[in-house]
Amino acid sequence: MTSFATMIEAIPLFAMIRDGGWTMWLIAALSVVTLAVVLWKICSLWQLGVWGGRHSQRALELWTQGQQRQALAEVKGRPSARARVAQAAIGTTLDPSIDEKTAREETSRIARQTLFRAREGLRALELIATIAPLLGLLGTVLGMISAFQVLQEAGSRADPSALAGGIWEALLTTAAGMTVAIPAGVALSWLESVVDKLQADMEDLATRIFVKAPVAGQPAARHLEAAE
Repeated sequence: MTSFATMIEAIPLFAMIRDGGWTMWLIAALSVVTLAVVLWKICSLWQLGVWGGRHSQRALELWTQGQQRQALAEVKGRPSARARVAQAAIGTTLDPSIDEKTAREETSRIARQTLFRAREGLRALELIATIAPLLGLLGTVLGMISAFQVLQEAGSRADPSALAGGIWEALLTTAAGMTVAIPAGVALSWLESVVDKLQADMEDLATRIFVKAPVAGQPAARHLEAAE
């Protein structure tokens, strides 16, 4: 155990965390959380199919060509976000028991659920990007207080090199906080842009489906028969 602890302390990164005090440990923990959240969000968005959309676009093409049954089959049961919205819009439009207002409301409900899933975890990144530099500043302030306390106690016998060393260690926390906050902010902006594009695509998809809906007053079943 002693040799392992000595080896860990010999690593510059761990030595910096140790010298920076308890705020450095918090910032190090935030860095791990940031990496975990970003990786989880990428996997989650991948499962939602935010970088896809082939089936929904194909369904829209079939829908505009009047092939309603084929359009519904193209997206039915698919887990991607755009396909779920397309399925809701097409399915409710072709249901003779559902009027247009109800169809739009149901499609909006599905879209809101999907967007909620897509935005999960973004608040955590926003919080990390906000508090990481503040923790770094707090660590620096506490370190400066300690350094000047030592200077006051030493009086005229104060060693400038010792004061400089204390200030150097205190400034570590500010640098560490910014090192965590900057990637977190960049990742947050990128993920938000991905979700915003998904939202715009779903709104456009649903609108185009409703605009090309079967003629009012004509039963949906008749349209399905014509599409066969």
